[in-house]
Amino acid sequence: MITIDNFKKVEIRAGKIISAESVEGSEKLLKLSVDFGLKPQSGSPDHSMEQNDLGGKDIRQIISGIAKFVKAEELVSITCAFVTNLEPREIMGFKSEAMIMAVSGDLPAGEAGNFFSLLKFSENTPPGSIVK
Repeated sequence: MITIDNFKKVEIRAGKIISAESVEGSEKLLKLSVDFGLKPQSGSPDHSMEQNDLGGKDIRQIISGIAKFVKAEELVSITCAFVTNLEPREIMGFKSEAMIMAVSGDLPAGEAGNFFSLLKFSENTPPGSIVK
């Protein structure tokens, strides 16, 4: 079990997928470019409300092992949940700056196969919105 204070440390935001492509040399990785709204001002927790001094969008690259479940072209223009305050990580030579959220697993007893579903938002959800 974790405390509510530990859970509050996880930053989950809406991100609109701008582009998606397969990672060469991998059957399961996709490289996503994701819009998280306007860059925050220093100390501001909400990307969707303020800009930093340079202005502009918070566009990040995410490397995700979901290619066996969804085609890259199906992801473009959808808005999904992402954990955005993880330390960046290098995967197959690419920097990954967040983690897409999904559910997956085996179907209930008696049913053959697996299930997979991204945590998606309606199309009118602004990029950068915080999940509360």
